[in-house]
Amino acid sequence: MSAVTASSRGGASWRFDAIGTRWEIATGAPLGEADRARVVEVIDRFDAEWSRFRADSVVTRLGLRGGAVPAPPDAAAMLEVYARLSDATGGAVNPLVGASLERLGYDAAYSLTGGEALAAPADWETRLTCRSGVLALNGSAVIDVGAIGKGRLVDLVAAALTETAAEVVVDAGGDLAVRGAPQRIGLEHPFDPRRAIGVWEVTDASLCASAVNRRAWGDGLHHVLDARTGAPVRTIAATWAVAPEAMRADAIATALFFEGGPRLAFESGVEWVRMTTDGRVEWSPGCRAELFTQAASVES
Repeated sequence: MSAVTASSRGGASWRFDAIGTRWEIATGAPLGEADRARVVEVIDRFDAEWSRFRADSVVTRLGLRGGAVPAPPDAAAMLEVYARLSDATGGAVNPLVGASLERLGYDAAYSLTGGEALAAPADWETRLTCRSGVLALNGSAVIDVGAIGKGRLVDLVAAALTETAAEVVVDAGGDLAVRGAPQRIGLEHPFDPRRAIGVWEVTDASLCASAVNRRAWGDGLHHVLDARTGAPVRTIAATWAVAPEAMRADAIATALFFEGGPRLAFESGVEWVRMTTDGRVEWSPGCRAELFTQAASVES
């Protein structure tokens, strides 16, 4: 799991692979066939809409030539989050960063052969729009919603189980939604997966994490890019954020790799922890994580 290790869970556990990551859904009692089918349907639909790794997805087909398509149900909300991320980070987060990732080898074929860095289009907010139920793209581009997409999907899966599971933990490779009972979650050390830098107890909330040691390849290449340059970030190694919704936590976990991230977290009411590449640990004022280190909190 990406920068998170979940504590032991009682009840029933369902593990499976989807959207390129390992999932675990823990519930007090085993999920029935109808519940599992509903989860699979939610994941398949989201993947068919937003995956840049699928040739038949909505965003892939739209990105080939541009144009307009009926918008997926959450398109407007997701682009609104991207606009806040882009504004807060000075353009470092951008949903048209897909070509930058492909240039470095993180493409649909997972070639993992890096080329020269390619900056993402800075004018993405005028090129990619969602209005009146229509998702439109001016010209071709590779759309990538990795900064918030997995968190959004975790929210959708958790919502699909609210009527049948009073207690549920949805874990998608380190992006978690916890509902109904407290869950103690270890924060995996980005340089040593056998260790944790702390523990965070989460109840009726979501914890999302990101780390540069996951989805890493080549000589210092990884999936967290600065869209302004197309190059991987070098100063932050891992981030964790807790918020009521996983999409919000995922967004802040991404923003924390850049200047402006802590202020956005404060404005969004999100607690956070991050580790720099030189091993320092920082956290938000009032953060309730139990950290196995000493450092100063970061004022917003």
